[in-house]
Amino acid sequence: MADSPSTHEATGSEGQQRKSTPPAFWRFKIALSTILTIKVILELAVTFGYPNALVDELQGASDSALLMVMVMEGRGQIHPTDISPLLGALEDTGHHGIATDVRAWSLEYLDIIPGNEQKPKKSLELSSFGRFKIALSTALREQTIQNLGAIFDYPRALMDEIRNAKNSALLMTMHMEERGQIQPADISPLLTALKDLRLHGVASDVEGQFNEHLRITGKMAAFIEELKETCHTLYDKIQPIPYIKEKLYSVDKVFIEVGIEYCDSRGSWKTLSSYRGIFSVAKGTSRIQVIEGDPGYGKSTLALQLVYDWCNEVSDSPFCKPDILIFLNLRQLGGITSIIDAIEQFLLPRDSSVKRLDVEHLLNDRDIRILVIFDAYDEYPDQHIGDTFVTQILEEKMLRHVDVLLTTRSSCIPPACGSRTGRFRLTGFDEGAREQYVRKAVTGDDEEVQRILEQLNTNPILRDICQAPLFSVMYAHVAHEEEEFHNVRSVTGFFEYMIDCFHSHAQNKVSGGKRKQLQMFADNHHALDKLAFDSLTGANQQLLWDKKVVIKKFGAEFYGLYTDIGILVEEEVINRSRGAKRAQSIQYRTEVHFYHKLFCEWFAACHLAKRVTSFQALFRNFCKRVNPYDLQFVYRFACGINPAAAKRIINLVQKKPDGDKFAVLCALEQEENTEDVLSTVRDLVLRDVYIRENDTRLLQRTTVQLLELASQKEVPIKCIDLDRTFETVDKELKNIVLKSGVVLRPIVSLQSLNIRMETATVSGQDLIGIFGFVGQCSNLMRLSFDGCVLPLSIPTELIDDSLITRDVKVSCCPDNNVLLNLRSGKLESKTNLPGEVRIQNSDTAASLASKIMQLMVASADHATVTEYIVTFDDTTSSMILKLGISPPGASPPGASSVKKLEVTESGHISEDRFVQVLACVKALEDINEVVFHGCILPVSISTERIDHSLITRNVKVSCCADNKVEFNLRSGKLKNNTELPDDVCIRSSDTEAEQASTIMQLMVASADKIPVTCLTLGGCIEEFDVTTSNMVLTSGLSLPGVSSVMKLKVTESGNMSEDQCLQVLAFVKECRDMNKVSFDGCVLPVSIPTERIDHSLITRNVKVSCCPDNNVLFNLRSGKLESTPELPDNVWIRSSDTVAEQASTIMQLMVASADKNPITEVSLVRSFSSAGSDGLSLVLNSGLCLPWLSSLQKLWIGPEWGREVTVDEWTGILNYAKHSQLLKRLWIADCLLPWLDNNPNLANTRVVWDPECYDGIYTLQSGRWQHEDGHVLTRGAYADLVTKFREFWR
Repeated sequence: MADSPSTHEATGSEGQQRKSTPPAFWRFKIALSTILTIKVILELAVTFGYPNALVDELQGASDSALLMVMVMEGRGQIHPTDISPLLGALEDTGHHGIATDVRAWSLEYLDIIPGNEQKPKKSLELSSFGRFKIALSTALREQTIQNLGAIFDYPRALMDEIRNAKNSALLMTMHMEERGQIQPADISPLLTALKDLRLHGVASDVEGQFNEHLRITGKMAAFIEELKETCHTLYDKIQPIPYIKEKLYSVDKVFIEVGIEYCDSRGSWKTLSSYRGIFSVAKGTSRIQVIEGDPGYGKSTLALQLVYDWCNEVSDSPFCKPDILIFLNLRQLGGITSIIDAIEQFLLPRDSSVKRLDVEHLLNDRDIRILVIFDAYDEYPDQHIGDTFVTQILEEKMLRHVDVLLTTRSSCIPPACGSRTGRFRLTGFDEGAREQYVRKAVTGDDEEVQRILEQLNTNPILRDICQAPLFSVMYAHVAHEEEEFHNVRSVTGFFEYMIDCFHSHAQNKVSGGKRKQLQMFADNHHALDKLAFDSLTGANQQLLWDKKVVIKKFGAEFYGLYTDIGILVEEEVINRSRGAKRAQSIQYRTEVHFYHKLFCEWFAACHLAKRVTSFQALFRNFCKRVNPYDLQFVYRFACGINPAAAKRIINLVQKKPDGDKFAVLCALEQEENTEDVLSTVRDLVLRDVYIRENDTRLLQRTTVQLLELASQKEVPIKCIDLDRTFETVDKELKNIVLKSGVVLRPIVSLQSLNIRMETATVSGQDLIGIFGFVGQCSNLMRLSFDGCVLPLSIPTELIDDSLITRDVKVSCCPDNNVLLNLRSGKLESKTNLPGEVRIQNSDTAASLASKIMQLMVASADHATVTEYIVTFDDTTSSMILKLGISPPGASPPGASSVKKLEVTESGHISEDRFVQVLACVKALEDINEVVFHGCILPVSISTERIDHSLITRNVKVSCCADNKVEFNLRSGKLKNNTELPDDVCIRSSDTEAEQASTIMQLMVASADKIPVTCLTLGGCIEEFDVTTSNMVLTSGLSLPGVSSVMKLKVTESGNMSEDQCLQVLAFVKECRDMNKVSFDGCVLPVSIPTERIDHSLITRNVKVSCCPDNNVLFNLRSGKLESTPELPDNVWIRSSDTVAEQASTIMQLMVASADKNPITEVSLVRSFSSAGSDGLSLVLNSGLCLPWLSSLQKLWIGPEWGREVTVDEWTGILNYAKHSQLLKRLWIADCLLPWLDNNPNLANTRVVWDPECYDGIYTLQSGRWQHEDGHVLTRGAYADLVTKFREFWR
């Protein structure tokens, strides 16, 4: 081998000439790896959507930062010309300081000008090559790395850097890439070098891994290309209106963002600004997201826009991030039993080069980010079959690593979607969206745009109908063609007019007899009606039919008309017989479906409307099979088509849960105010009529119309309930204006009105306005409020006299505990308050409002409340802090009756928050004591911000229940009431209140410069917050730097990472008097780069001991562990050792290994717990990990007696032995090893197994166990050994 360097001189220089990565980018990556902590890495991995398996690998890696840099490069998140994905993720996760450093490095090393980044195309090759590099790094042993360095002629300084690295194999891999010895398309220099070193086995393994990378890259690229070609045909042929076939649109040319909301963790719906925020809102909840919406609200169009974003790699859309996107229309998947069948049948072309097995491998590759979009679950024929592949994916029984996005109607949420599923709902078009669509897809002429919109706005019912994007789109195109749009007054009338327009469009192209025939087909469509009805009411919905079957049913001319005008649509699909070879079995057939499911519901309604009165059995059967909420338009259309059927239908739906809402919609489909409509209205208003916040504008307006009709006909209306819909009152017209803009005029026949709000305060002006509305409702006798706080009093001269004359009752909460006396204009409480009033987070809005108003009344009446306990949070604090402060429009409440205020809150109370509470105390004049629980107060505030009246009243402020700390209002400072012990402990088992009390005592000691001998943090450290320089505890509380503490003792379990150690040292830096740190029960890293250690700690001569016996120290100057005693020849780690003793022993072994000192033998005596398959460490019974030791010569493992070792554990032990390159003997005893047909060989290690059941010992020879008497252990003999072993240890 003496000639090796010269032999490969050309290879090295050639590699340097064709570097695959610029040297500047190399320096940037190294700098980046020094700043990424494990917390930042995991947050970035979640933000980037890495698969769970990859996240686990990052978390368990010996050098997570370096591995993360490689992964980000492989996935295109950092690139020599663009690092914007990384910067965006750092900003999104709140790591602004790191983002600033990274941005500076990009200018220094890469010369990237912000805003001028060149976006790299997503590279599948890089992603796969990244996995190859990781696999390569696991194959490189220390000696191999040194030999390769010599062959490639690496400088001595570089080889020293690689040798001393925490993960030398990973660093070597990066250097080989940087120098061109490995590239995404060629690794021949490396393979040649390995073969010259006679490492033919390693070369074969590496070549196999590389060929797999090439195969995956090629197949994945082909698969994605074919998916994109199919998807292009889906999103590039959009018909906004069925009969316009001469002009097809790409989805991005017609797509307008609809309103969208998301369901938060409390079950409340919040507005989302854009569909592009779906993944960020759903982050960390579930991999399954459901987009729901009413019919025609744009669910499928949105799904196609997501497909467009992926296919065209729209950079600012999160939907360009998946490597693979699978779009499946569930309407087509009846009878399809696997996702691979669905992909083959609907997404791959006839001549696809991708094999079924390739698809299966790609879908199961956890390193590939896959998004599956299931469109239109409400149209899925097999939704009622329990165990389809769709259900299995939704229940996370298969493809658990795949992200899923499902669209469906709101009435048809899959049962498999649990509470963790992310939920989003579409709320339709507002006026701006409607105008945007007209300009984008219909006409750019300003006058024509205004004409179309004005025609819409002059018809309020039509405008509300067009909240549904489907209806809005159809209206816009028809209105552009028609000078005058028909004056519709219901959805039925709108849809009927639309279909007439479709037929007129076809008839205008012909004349004479042909025109008459088309008109006949337009009027007589019974067969189509029945097909639609049967398809929706069958056991399984069937919305696709074979073209030949349909033509046979209808006739070719009828079929031709309905496909020409676009109501029926054809699509070609594969008809493949299962089990046959692909090339032999592919046949295509044409299937037919309705343009939109709403058209199917229209024709089904035509069938139902004609038969509902005469065929009662058919109607009863229909009602049993069909949930009105699943197919609401079948019912609504039927009511509009046949008024005689409406009565029967409305009577049915009223019996359903929440049927009043549905009955209102059905009733107003009858456009004439017939006696039948009035009869329906009478039935509706016998019960409370709700106008709810989440009702559509159309439903709200329809409900108001029904109420006005009832009032005109003098029909008594029991109650109107405005459920979170009240906005204000038009005081001139005395109308209530709802949040949607719908106006509720005074209803003469109304008897009761309830206004429900959510933690709001009703102003005096609004209350006077409401009284004005009530005054016009001459039969109204009861007004009630729910969930809101009313003014304590209101001037009587502003109250309408008619309310007093009619003796209208005004209750302020559902329990009627508080009333408003209209004669006095004051609130009155009907019940006496208990001695203790508790307000807490779990209170409903109504309960909260009731308690607050009772306190206000008690205060005004000088009643005594002994104690008043408050739990602040975002939803209650704004109301609670109004206590004792004059409500709008009311006079001051007078002296308070509350004697004691308790505030229970978590976290740190800011100075402003504290002053707010004191302002509340000032207003509640009888309070003489305030107690804070579970929170940390500021150590001091300016006395100028403290109201002097509180000092005069001698108000006592204690900061914890044990009264160890109080806040002195005179000095504006915290003060300790007890002396601190020598050793102050904060344990994970302490309550939050106990931790808060201890932290405040330490803060006071620090402020007063009182020495604290020792601070012990017992298993309670979460992280160090660099923005506040505080140590965040597992409870969520923050411990600021305590300057007067002299020693810190950290008691943690497990192996501490480099970043965790640095976080502790960062806290030590903030404690200026601290000169000693000790770790107990944990294993520290063997070394930390000195550039990451703050130099001020070295200047202060801080001592870091790593175990109570001081056998191991951490030298801050060298950044390395140091062991004081010499190791014995046989190092024992017993199960009976304490965690601290095991940790001390492990660190001594790590130091010896790092210093290349021989370790003669290590014996794990009943302390072995498990081993990961990667073999990087052995887990002990304490939970500590023993990392692989490069200088270990013998290893003895004795698990607990009689243990049966699993295949994974045995594989992990063998891999551990492989990593320990100097290991001469591995002995495992007192346990049963699993049977393997061929155990992996360890070239230089003798492997011995002693089951300890009087059966002798076995030695591993050529992958088989050989007994000491010479016979080889067969499977049959192994079975006998198992029986003998179990009997022995029983």
